[in-house]
Amino acid sequence: MSFIDDFKNLIGKKKKEEDDGVLRIVDIIAPSSIDEKQGHLKLGERYSRSFFVFSYPRYLNAGWLSSIINLNTQLDISFFITPANTGDVLKKLRKQITATQAEIMEKREKGNIRDPILETAHGDMEELRDRLQMAEEKMFQLGLYITVFGDSEKETEDIENTLRSILESSSVYIRPTLFQQSGGFISSCPFGIDLVNTKTPMNTEPLSSIFPFVSFDLTSNDGILYGINASNRSLVIFDRFSLENANSVIFGVSGGGKSYLVKLEALRSLMSGIDVIIIDPDNEYKTLAEAAGGSFFNISLGSDNHINPFDIPVPVEGETPAEVIRRNTIGLVGLLRIMLGGLTPEEDSIIDQAITETYAAKDITPESDPSTWEKNIPIFSDLEQVLDSMEGTRNLVLRLGKFTQGTYSEFFNQYTNVTMDNNITVFGIRDLEDEMRPIAMFIVSRYIWKTITSSMKKRLFIVDEAWVMMKHEDGASFLFGLVKRARKYWLGVSTITQDVSDFMSSSYGKPIVNNSALKILLKQSPAVIDTVQETFNLTGEEKSTLLEGEVGEGIFFAGQKHVVIRITASYAEDQIITSSPEELQKIKQAKTGF
Repeated sequence: MSFIDDFKNLIGKKKKEEDDGVLRIVDIIAPSSIDEKQGHLKLGERYSRSFFVFSYPRYLNAGWLSSIINLNTQLDISFFITPANTGDVLKKLRKQITATQAEIMEKREKGNIRDPILETAHGDMEELRDRLQMAEEKMFQLGLYITVFGDSEKETEDIENTLRSILESSSVYIRPTLFQQSGGFISSCPFGIDLVNTKTPMNTEPLSSIFPFVSFDLTSNDGILYGINASNRSLVIFDRFSLENANSVIFGVSGGGKSYLVKLEALRSLMSGIDVIIIDPDNEYKTLAEAAGGSFFNISLGSDNHINPFDIPVPVEGETPAEVIRRNTIGLVGLLRIMLGGLTPEEDSIIDQAITETYAAKDITPESDPSTWEKNIPIFSDLEQVLDSMEGTRNLVLRLGKFTQGTYSEFFNQYTNVTMDNNITVFGIRDLEDEMRPIAMFIVSRYIWKTITSSMKKRLFIVDEAWVMMKHEDGASFLFGLVKRARKYWLGVSTITQDVSDFMSSSYGKPIVNNSALKILLKQSPAVIDTVQETFNLTGEEKSTLLEGEVGEGIFFAGQKHVVIRITASYAEDQIITSSPEELQKIKQAKTGF
């Protein structure tokens, strides 16, 4: 019987001898053509290749098959598990044990070197016999078949190499169903028919390890509570500092629960002795700062809180004054590119030289004593004076004058008068004009980085609405540098955004994601879900979770593990961190009585 007949018979419609012109379901489902070769099938324009597992290791770990199931490729996997008669198995085991024991004794009598493999096999068989006799185990015949699909024969070969690499790392070996590709294909389909009939005897314990639906458990002894595992109702307790880096990215639509989650994490981190620093675009973290006894600084044109971009940290162990000055100069050049609307290569070079001379005029040089730097920090008007003394800088001086004179000077041309001495510090930038926000976020981030590099302490740095910085190349570059170097300073950077498309369109978007070991995806909009699915290799079910889930539900990625999570907070926590207008009104009424 041909493969086409097999396929059609399994669907339940045998092809009639005569074509009566009636359109059958089999004609709709079946591929336009089938070409069977030694090592693959061509189904219409697609290719398939089938395999069977023929060898297993002595021990199998639970969930060993999950790495195959979670591959970002189309494949079919089928299990055929047939119970074996315990009495027959015991008879065979007794014979094998007797034969093995006789062989071991014979080698001992001849004075041969002991055979560890033979002795281990003998011990395993005796243990299995005892457990079978006590009904603690049962024996089965297992057939495991895998069929992969690709757009070309080369693609199926590449997938085969990936499968072999993953499975052989666990000492599991596969072979293609040569000259039986049709049988392998049918055996992998959900028909319950095994045409390959290649089985391996296996007892209950290792057999249970192939169960494919493994729910990751992210409960640990250390860390903070993030929420409830929606799969098994266990607690998601995790220490982000236990990962290869403590950085995180959080993506979700407006109102999806991003800020709620971040505030909850910040509040619980504070109770663990971790300092928290936040750039707040909407002043919604102010209540949290006040409740935790922290500091809130309003950063705006009319505010009394000022940050001087020329602030420079003292070199720490392993750094030289020259390295610190050079790094700070590069950062200031990037800031001025944003402030001045871009620089030509010539202007870039002039600004670089002018900043170096501005520092030198204040005796901040590689040769000077770094302990004296803090007393001599320049401001933008000092840079303006240096530029004015240089040739060909008239245009730059005019453009910079916007920030050294008039209204903007109250924000840019000031010495720093804020400190970060409290366990939580929030910089609110809500009252800034939209065009000023990227500049302010850049300045605040640089000041925070200066403070972080000055002393080693476990900290969280939260950048809300990070896409604002990502719109500018220099802002995105600085944020990426921050994320990449954070681990060295015991820092975890939380990058939060609702505009996934703008974030990922930056050349630094994906590198920031790749350098963040903790990733949390909350509710997504249909407009960006495809971008999110591609970036995080989501399955169709996970994609549906992000589209249809409730507020505060999402996917929690921690390294290689991920679970569907539901964010939960206590009543007291909710009163501090909620940003719901309805809840805020209730809290206000409870406090004021009207």
